Parts: sequence; C-alpha cells; structure tokens
Amino acid sequence: MRINNHPILDQKKEEEEEITFTFEGKELKGFKGETVAAALIANGVRVFRRSTKDNRPRGLFCAIGNCSSCLMKVDGESNVRTCMKRLEEGMEVQRQEGEGEI
Repeated sequence: MRINNHPILDQKKEEEEEITFTFEGKELKGFKGETVAAALIANGVRVFRRSTKDNRPRGLFCAIGNCSSCLMKVDGESNVRTCMKRLEEGMEVQRQEGEGEI
C-alpha cells in the first residue's frame, strides 16, 4: 500500500530512488521525495502517536497538515507533521510521547 498522489505536495518523480531510514531503530525502505507518513504507511506502520489525554492511537488522518494526528519525532525534532515532511536518506523517525519535547 503506497500513497501515490498527495493532495497538496507536488509529487516529484524522485520516488524511483529507494532510500533507507529508521523507525524506532528498525531499518525501513522508502522513496526519496515521498512523505515520511507515506513511507511509514507503505511499511505497515499505522500508529504514529497516541493522544495526550486518552492515550488513543493516532495515525494518518488529513494528510494535508491541518490536524495533529501524524506528529512524530524526526531526527530529534518533536512535533513534525510527517504528512508534509519529505523523506530523506538516513532519517530517524520515532513515535512521539505526549506533546513532545520543546
């Protein structure tokens, strides 16, 4: 399962180039230029974080940067909207705990 058409981001044809990134210490593959969220979905990751109040699972919802469901920690930075962030070689992605670190 792969997201091929993003409603806002211009889909570049860099997607032919397969790259490696890590998700919670596990090495995964994605395509350069696709969003971090799209790469995670393609690798079977459905839960990106848990809600602060009720600890409910959150994943890709709006895919256009309006909600906070896809906030994750990317390369040490909290609160990254992974539905808008393009995947790069060697990125380190983690589920975010609560509101993340400031």
